[in-house]
Amino acid sequence: MQKAALLITTLISFLSAASQLQSDSILIDSHYRKFHFYKPPPASKGAALVFILHGSGGNGKQMVGDAVSLQNISSAEHILLVYPDGYKNFWNECRKEAASAANLENINENKFFHAMIGYFKTNGHINPKHVFAAGLSGGGHMAYKLALTMPGEFQAITAIVANLPDSNNMDCIESNRPVSVMIINGTNDPVNPYNGGQIRSTAAYLGMVRSTDQTFKYWATLAGYNGEPEIEHLEDNDTKDGESIIRFSYKKKRGPEVVLLEVIGGKHGYPKDIDAYKEAWVFFKRHLRK
Repeated sequence: MQKAALLITTLISFLSAASQLQSDSILIDSHYRKFHFYKPPPASKGAALVFILHGSGGNGKQMVGDAVSLQNISSAEHILLVYPDGYKNFWNECRKEAASAANLENINENKFFHAMIGYFKTNGHINPKHVFAAGLSGGGHMAYKLALTMPGEFQAITAIVANLPDSNNMDCIESNRPVSVMIINGTNDPVNPYNGGQIRSTAAYLGMVRSTDQTFKYWATLAGYNGEPEIEHLEDNDTKDGESIIRFSYKKKRGPEVVLLEVIGGKHGYPKDIDAYKEAWVFFKRHLRK
């Protein structure tokens, strides 16, 4: 009886330790860049690596609760979720006019993400051909940067409530290589204007962005699509929440996929009728390479 009790106690302690959020850092150009993750189980070799990116002024740990539904299925779905911290709570993404320290100091984000991929290839045994990013707001802008400048390392990205910078506000050298992209934007967003214009953020001045339609067409054109996208009205799970979703999509066999989820009535946040991170994973799964 005592042996059984000891075994149960040991098992509980092991599971508790395994489920604790881990943190580590990598030295990038004299700055220790921090990231957070749950220790993957021993059987996770070859898992997909998914970065969850916080918005302007936030941090990685804040995103753990946002993506908890995806974290809960990460073992079953063979995913390693990583929550990195921006530099002083911001990303150096592609907005030239951004007044954040990350932009003003020209922090090397590409080197940081390349180093994290190497870290988890060695320590987490991820499949380097299955690397994705999903970001909210400023994190969505960082996801765009990864697609624009590191298309060889990222198979697909999801940007939530984010539009590409206006051409006069673009601060990235674009690779002009097609990437699979999903955009989730609200038509009534007071911060990231659906129809383009100035970002209205209290965190920092961030300049002008393109419209959602222009952002969608940018990625579609890059992928070689023309004509009209497929249109699907998603089920309205709550007719009283003031939101509904239309999916616009371009896809072809063995080619990049470009999707827009237009959240009619949506504000600057997650849509109410879907789980944004589970939706992102469904999108990413279609791009897993054999």
